[in-house]
Amino acid sequence: MKIIADTNLLVRLAVDDDPIQRRVAARIVMEAEAVIVGFHALCELAWVLRTSYRFSKAQIVLAIENLCGVESVTVDRAALEAGLEAMRSGADFADAVIAYEGRMAGGDVFVSFDKKAVAAVAAQGMKVKLLQ
Repeated sequence: MKIIADTNLLVRLAVDDDPIQRRVAARIVMEAEAVIVGFHALCELAWVLRTSYRFSKAQIVLAIENLCGVESVTVDRAALEAGLEAMRSGADFADAVIAYEGRMAGGDVFVSFDKKAVAAVAAQGMKVKLLQ
């Protein structure tokens, strides 16, 4: 079976606040032929871990690395690394993934009202425009 992981499955794997659901989540992932993890789910995971569980950025990076290190997990590795690298430097995972996906779709300037997002994306070598 090739499964598509919803955010709540990923949260159960990263957080041990419901041991029964964690075991169920771990079992389905280990039994699956492939676990497809989309970037919306990873962005939601990073947000939930930060806002609901108060994980530090370092803890979020570790949780995502552990999840995506499972052999059966399929994810766009280049986009994943863009997001993780941004978090390691203190920026937001989702902003980096948005910029990466936009660049892959043909965009050449990341535009935002968010000063931190613009600075983080610029640090990755992409053209940016801060809106005022």
